Amino acid sequence: MVRFRPFHNFDPPHLVRLWNECALGRGAAGEFTANALEMVNFSQPYFDGQGLILAEDEDRVVGMIHAGFSAQTSEAALDKQTGIICMVMVTPEFRRRGIGRDLVERARQYLFEAGAETVVAGGAPGGNPFYVGLYGGSQPAGFLDSDPDAAPFFEALGFHKQTRHLVFQRNIVNSPDSVNYRLMQNRRKFELSIVGGPESPTWWWMTRFGRLDALSFRLIPKSGGAAVASVTVLGLDLFLAKWQVRSVGLVDLHVPVDQRRKGYAQTLLCEVGRRLREELVTSLEIHTDESNQAMCGLLASCGYEQVDAGIVFS
Repeated sequence: MVRFRPFHNFDPPHLVRLWNECALGRGAAGEFTANALEMVNFSQPYFDGQGLILAEDEDRVVGMIHAGFSAQTSEAALDKQTGIICMVMVTPEFRRRGIGRDLVERARQYLFEAGAETVVAGGAPGGNPFYVGLYGGSQPAGFLDSDPDAAPFFEALGFHKQTRHLVFQRNIVNSPDSVNYRLMQNRRKFELSIVGGPESPTWWWMTRFGRLDALSFRLIPKSGGAAVASVTVLGLDLFLAKWQVRSVGLVDLHVPVDQRRKGYAQTLLCEVGRRLREELVTSLEIHTDESNQAMCGLLASCGYEQVDAGIVFS
């Protein structure tokens, strides 16, 4: 008989086994150890074992659900008004027994008792407290299309699509660099600067991206002055076994409002690709909201192709 209980300190190896049994698709890291879960989940200052609920048949963990919260606008503390179901898994042989439904209801109860007014399913930019570096690639992007059982499961429970996030990748070894007049002009005027992370990382940024290898690439004038574009590069070492290529993720692409429509973002992305190719990186990954057509066009112009998509359900 299946029983439910909160997380215990001896559970990480069982969760790794469950993760591998569930075959979550291309966007889930593989062949990692329990230390990876410790790094990105259990060591978080806001980790609460009551929010990680396990389904157990005798002594075997056959399912789990992990719920948490996003951050306040200031990114200095949690915002408990919106609860997030970050991950749910049931081993294949125990599916269609109502275990997943029971796990979701228990997670919802935990979130509402903690102060949530609404609940969404799927961590994504702006609401991804856990699994950064383990699910989604560059960062969690909802439940992925390549995780084929996720959408039918949540739709059957009455959830509906709230946002859709597109996953783009570029193989910088096999794809040519973009060439146009504006790029050539920008390369003459600007150079690439590399520093260790963003200028003023927030508490929220440090809890998630700060646990991964991170560098900030900035496009700065050769004559001096402030950066006209910047992006953070994250190591995706936990995906090496699954993808069999050395990949990095790009997050926080930013161009100041008064510097937009000058080709600086395209120049930065192309120069980052050139530099990382020299470091024997094979693949770059970046995400964007489906509604951001300007970003989609930018990525296409830089040789990126869509490889996946993820949905946040509400």
